[in-house]
Amino acid sequence: MKPRTIPLILLGVLLGAAAVGLVAYNPAGWQWFEGTAPTPEVAATSDAVQTLYTCGMHPNVTRGEPGNCPICGMKLVAKKPPGPETEESVSDVRVAPGFQQNFAVRTAGVHRGALPVLIRTVGVLAHNEEKLVSVNTKFEGWIETAHVNNVGESVDEGDLLFEIYSPQLVTTQREYLAAMDYLGRLESSGAYPDAIARAESLLEAARERLRYWDITEEQIDALERSGAAPRTVRFFSPASGFVVEKMGDSLEGMKLAPGMTVLKIADHSTLWAQAEFFESDLRHVKEGSEALIEVDAFPGRRWSGRILFFRSAVDPETRALTAFVEVDNGDLSLRPMMYVDVSLQVDGASDAVLIPAEAVLHSGERSIVVVEKDDGLFEPREVSLGLAAEGLQEITEGLSPGETVVVSSQFLIDSESNLKAATAQLLRGDAPDDAPDEPMPQHHHHH
Repeated sequence: MKPRTIPLILLGVLLGAAAVGLVAYNPAGWQWFEGTAPTPEVAATSDAVQTLYTCGMHPNVTRGEPGNCPICGMKLVAKKPPGPETEESVSDVRVAPGFQQNFAVRTAGVHRGALPVLIRTVGVLAHNEEKLVSVNTKFEGWIETAHVNNVGESVDEGDLLFEIYSPQLVTTQREYLAAMDYLGRLESSGAYPDAIARAESLLEAARERLRYWDITEEQIDALERSGAAPRTVRFFSPASGFVVEKMGDSLEGMKLAPGMTVLKIADHSTLWAQAEFFESDLRHVKEGSEALIEVDAFPGRRWSGRILFFRSAVDPETRALTAFVEVDNGDLSLRPMMYVDVSLQVDGASDAVLIPAEAVLHSGERSIVVVEKDDGLFEPREVSLGLAAEGLQEITEGLSPGETVVVSSQFLIDSESNLKAATAQLLRGDAPDDAPDEPMPQHHHHH
């Protein structure tokens, strides 16, 4: 009668977390290391069958007599009968120290920490709405000469935009000159102080009216010096930036009405990226969150940004919410309407129990880690998973800080079906119903 053996899989370090026995390598060759506590079935049959032979490379081959392995032809080695004197639990597996060194078994400590979450999304650059200036006049007139005529031209604050003929302005400037002349005559003739005061307030009122119409102090001074009202008045840019919109095809000859927008000037030293965030990301992002911006046009370069505000509603089609991310563009290399990649690094969980994500073995619906206990003893354990990010996995149940888990070892893992079957046995704590003599087909994957 053959004992029911658990087909051994080379699982992470364990060479089969689920198995009762392990293969270890020492200079003399492969040896079989038995899990020290047998399963009930093995214990029941160990008296009847004193010695079993197995292959070091294919541990699921067991024979009642010596011989060669049917798969690789290696000489079978004797399995040691299980000893009764140990107290280790059925699922624990013992591994020889030489095996761990030769196979570079990597372990990692379970620790508490913040789990960083990286959120990536895409966006489109647009003008910074807060720095968009409409150029308009407060008087009516006609543009006679336009010095800036094209969308895309760059202007500085104070640059000459156009020369405007405005009958209103010509009249007001003449009134100003007349008031100035009247005040001068009164002062030189030694008139009464209150008459001079009235003439001064008349002049001040004319000056104020010119200011209301955006005539600059310099222009008023020039008017005083020349003593004659110019036919056209020069109009200067109220802001620095790029011309992003203009009212008509040609500005020259256009009739201006008060308040009519002639041009729009946008300051591109900061831009707004309209980025889409999915509903699942919204718990991590908020106004003021720092962001990094990358564009295909400048690989390797990054711009810093921050979320200014969100649209009020989620887009019903995409289920995404638009955020406006302010992007610093001091050297003006970014342009509106460019596509950008937006990434945010945020804290997903602040005080989480963390292990490297690669330490988790997934088997169907269950997740298992292999915990390293003292002196070469390993225990497979089922855990509950939380968030995962940046190569780390949050464990919500099953591990506590200070324990050590096996990360990975660089060798073969058997086929997934074997992995699932063995893990299931391990968690049930029993052996397979009918362990076949013949090995299962082997599909080796390198890890």
